Amino acid sequence: MSYSQSVACRTIIYQYVYEFIAVKINTFLIEDNALIRENLTATLQELSEVKMLAYADTESEGIALLQRSRDWQLAIVDLFLRVGSGMDVVAALAMRKRTQKVVVLTNYATPEVRHRCLALGADAVFDKSTEIDGLIHFCISMSGDSVDAQPSLVD
Repeated sequence: MSYSQSVACRTIIYQYVYEFIAVKINTFLIEDNALIRENLTATLQELSEVKMLAYADTESEGIALLQRSRDWQLAIVDLFLRVGSGMDVVAALAMRKRTQKVVVLTNYATPEVRHRCLALGADAVFDKSTEIDGLIHFCISMSGDSVDAQPSLVD
């Protein structure tokens, strides 16, 4: 085996081992816009260890989905849903396990909305149009990397 073949072989083995041992973040997405769901899922699965388990597009579906499952680590919640409010989803999850994180991703991340979401129990609030990188860093930090994502309280 040549040196270049040996390097290529080791690279493939390392990639396989990394994929095998990487910690996946079991995630639920509560979002009513199908295009945003698809794009966000693809982005987070490519750039972090997010494993999207399921989606909901209404408050009641989101609450039922998250309360029924015990195996999730991350819930990403939009505030404006097809029916109901993402704020009520966040409030319903206030008594979750410490290892379960709730993140709000919204187009309306005003200082007041951020404070309200955090008061209801959200771990972070990100603006859809300007803070997707913050959400990605939050997800990376959940998988054990040292990247530290801080929720923005005021613009």
